Amino acid sequence: MPSQPAVRVAIGPEGGGEVGRVTLQTVADAVGVSRMTVSNAFSRPDQLSPAMRERILATADELGYSGPDPAARALARGRAGAVGVVMTESLGDAFLDPVTAAFFGAVAHELAPTGLALSLIPADTIGERSAARDLAIDAALIYACAGDVEAVRSLQRRNLPIVSVDREPESTGTSIRLDERLGGRLAAQHLIDLGHTDIAVFTMQPSLPGPAWADDPRGRLGDHVADERLRGVLEATDAAGLTLRVFHVKDNNDRYIVPGAAALVADRDRPDAVVCFSDAMAAALSAAAQSAGVRVPEDMSIVGYDDSRLASAVSPPLTTVRQDFVAKGQAAARALVGAIEAMRAGAQLPLPPEDVILPVDLVVRGSTGAPRSGRRESVGGPT
Repeated sequence: MPSQPAVRVAIGPEGGGEVGRVTLQTVADAVGVSRMTVSNAFSRPDQLSPAMRERILATADELGYSGPDPAARALARGRAGAVGVVMTESLGDAFLDPVTAAFFGAVAHELAPTGLALSLIPADTIGERSAARDLAIDAALIYACAGDVEAVRSLQRRNLPIVSVDREPESTGTSIRLDERLGGRLAAQHLIDLGHTDIAVFTMQPSLPGPAWADDPRGRLGDHVADERLRGVLEATDAAGLTLRVFHVKDNNDRYIVPGAAALVADRDRPDAVVCFSDAMAAALSAAAQSAGVRVPEDMSIVGYDDSRLASAVSPPLTTVRQDFVAKGQAAARALVGAIEAMRAGAQLPLPPEDVILPVDLVVRGSTGAPRSGRRESVGGPT
């Protein structure tokens, strides 16, 4: 077995010679205290006087010692100090999404004082490797995962506390979600109040490739958030006696929504008002419309969802349903910390269910207006 590489350490003003790898004992010997005292300086600072802790940390820094091995420390404490995060999307795509980035920024900011780290877990197992099965974590955050996801099943089998966000509520643990039906209803009612009668929804249906008109506009889309927003729109259009159309693409990212938006605008029976699943969809639809000579909002009113930074950056700025990313991130982080603390206090899994529903509201900007005079008043399915 190869020997450890030698490390030169300077002890005292004259320096020192070659010694082995710097350890907790090396620092303890240099300071003249016990190993436990040095360990406390890193992991239990309240057990030492500020002067002693500062002396130990200064000596450790001089010797090039960064602290006890994290794996050994986690084993000794019985906790990993990390939360696993699972997302359906590829991690690269997820953090290109301003909504996802804003949410996780809020989660990270809220968790920072606790010392808990976020560990990203791929949704699917690759070969024999499975971070969801093997990664040392204290709890898991499942974000916007639709359907049957292998990583989620693995985490559930590990009997860890789990907090779900933007998913159908679980029978155990905490679910954090928006009042999606209210959001869909607010968006549609705004268009109805403006006088629109030909309203469509531009959304996603993960199980179908698209872009296409849905055969059954009342059918489930296969994604909890998309389903709830559609149900809200239907509540408003049903009450107004209108027939709703649904145009779907496979997923909420540019490679699907940009060609989908172009196809929707090119349809000869295009609607004069559209409720979009996201601001990204709304911005793509607005760009496609204007490129085709369809004026927004004179020829087509468009409502987004999220009120991300994109909503006010496009022209005209988007009317949209606003969600509070910070409040959602804070709620998720607090639920995680609460679940971990409950387990440390002796609570048994499964933890009781809690469904946290956050409010939404409508922000009216320039992408919506009254229907242009002369537009058709009857509605029906696409031809």
